[in-house]
Amino acid sequence: MTDIQPTAATTNAAAPAGAHTGPHKGWAALTMGAIGVVYGDIGTSPLYTVKEVFAPITGVALDAVNIIGAVSCIFWALMLVVTLKYVVLILRADNHGEGGGLALTALAAHAVASRPALRRALLLLGVFGATLFYGDSVITPAISVLGAVEGLEVATPALKAYVVPISLAVLLGLFIVQHFGTAAVGRVFGPILAIWFVTLAVSGAVHIAAQPAVLAALNPLNAYHFLLARSWHVFAAVGAIVLALTGAEALYADMGHFGRRPIQIAWTGLVLPSLALNYMGQGALLMADPGAIENPFFRLFPPLLIWPAVLLATLAAIIASQAVVSGAYSMTRQAIQLGFLPRMMVRHTSAHAAGQIYLPAVNWTLLVSVVVAVLHFGSSSALAGAYGIAVTMTMMTTTVLTYFVVRQGWGLPRAVAGASTLFFLVIDALLVAGCAVKFFDGGWFPLVMGLAMFVVMSTWNRGRALTLEAVHRDGVELQPFLDSLDTSGISRASRVAVYAVADPSTLPQALLHNLKHNQTLHESNVILTVRFRDVPWVGVDERAQVEALGHGFWRVTLSFGFMDTPDVPRALKLCEGKGLAIPPFETSYFLSRETIVPTPGPGMAQWREKLFATMNRNASSIVEYFRLPDNAVVELGTRVQI
Repeated sequence: MTDIQPTAATTNAAAPAGAHTGPHKGWAALTMGAIGVVYGDIGTSPLYTVKEVFAPITGVALDAVNIIGAVSCIFWALMLVVTLKYVVLILRADNHGEGGGLALTALAAHAVASRPALRRALLLLGVFGATLFYGDSVITPAISVLGAVEGLEVATPALKAYVVPISLAVLLGLFIVQHFGTAAVGRVFGPILAIWFVTLAVSGAVHIAAQPAVLAALNPLNAYHFLLARSWHVFAAVGAIVLALTGAEALYADMGHFGRRPIQIAWTGLVLPSLALNYMGQGALLMADPGAIENPFFRLFPPLLIWPAVLLATLAAIIASQAVVSGAYSMTRQAIQLGFLPRMMVRHTSAHAAGQIYLPAVNWTLLVSVVVAVLHFGSSSALAGAYGIAVTMTMMTTTVLTYFVVRQGWGLPRAVAGASTLFFLVIDALLVAGCAVKFFDGGWFPLVMGLAMFVVMSTWNRGRALTLEAVHRDGVELQPFLDSLDTSGISRASRVAVYAVADPSTLPQALLHNLKHNQTLHESNVILTVRFRDVPWVGVDERAQVEALGHGFWRVTLSFGFMDTPDVPRALKLCEGKGLAIPPFETSYFLSRETIVPTPGPGMAQWREKLFATMNRNASSIVEYFRLPDNAVVELGTRVQI
């Protein structure tokens, strides 16, 4: 639309230390919340990781040396990738307290603002990394719930035929209740996950005590020798080991909700020790009973405790799924406000927490995709082939983007920034290569989803740029028009007219129509533009900029962050303190609804222009998105050729 369109604008980057510590709550409550939301995904990885390391496709023989080597690889992967890379380094790269792929992208783009070509390349790289998250949002619920419900097979083999139907029922219920919001459920997430991690630790420690030889896995040389002995088969083994790392991106993505310190405390104080003990416990179990490889996680428990373990694992899987689904909502809203997706209906499910939102279109699209994934793959082992490649490629893009934040934004020496980036890139490359060998076993699934989302997001962004160019090219310059305007013979309506435009230098089409057909102007005429900066939040003192243009005309620019709720009427009240009164009951909003007309030319390929026109036509109402009053809006159609 040529009206109030999200437009990215740059602002200052955050300091490397990241003073943000989350909402003003006690650290204990924040840490418990971080356990429940941040660590659900990585916390359910023990359900299937060890089993997949010794799956026939990896070629890893089930003997004591390989068991110790594999567990050592898992442990040191957690130490190097999660602890060193994310907990120690990347959590410091906060964008005014917010984390996640798009927040990091905005931070890196600002760091190279003086180099437009590089900035554009980093934006596209960051968007591509963000699109891979949607693949993760589909696979995580599917594999987590399937992996948990498969515990029924261990309890009673006769229930094997019911695993998929029960999993689908659990997932269907999960997505159906999304519109209620996560506020009530969120209060119990932390305690349930805390019980889950304690269960992981205790069940693993019992078997370690019976087979202490597995503690040799703490020696990194065993991991090195295990990988070296695999020769070119090492990639298949790494592709399974990487399953232990899925969910690492959530540490950074959810930083804005809890702050850096609570996430670090939760990881080092509970999550890492519990995961390490459980993986070693599964290794100890396999050393004593190789037959337990059919499901080493649930075989950790005695028969009487398998049913409670299945129930607890299912709850943990639901929580892990909830976290990634909520993350998809948040990332979609960020993408909309940064100009990479069309407007969608956003419902706020909490009057107190602005981050708790629900997007119906995203919810039902994810549900359909998850159901298709469960029906197509049918088991957690089959889904393991699809899992990992999207996550590891996201990790690699994060590493690249972090280099520019560390080097350009923080000003660290090139040698230090380059050496640390190269170290993590080597690890990332090994992980990506390990997952790439699973491409034809399901790895194509998240990549196809990510590629489709990248096409959609890049097409929308480019289409908006072409639309703005067309509006500017075909429009009338505002200031020359005002300079030549003779208002002596024009009647003035005693109301305020707000003309929403994307380009504040051009005359709104709605105003021209008003003059042409009604021969009238309003007493006050506001040329309004809404811009979204590449920071999470914009302070109230920076929200509204007001410029008097003469003849009763004003130019107003409202600025929001990509985590802000764009309430335009509320923001316009701030203009009163700057000399412009906009009474809510005496104001009319004039909007232009575009009809995009694809034409041959250098803009985009015809199929992309048609895709953009379709998305523009089906974008949700700007009235609802910007919270405009229904009874004060006048919409006029206009055709724009791109």
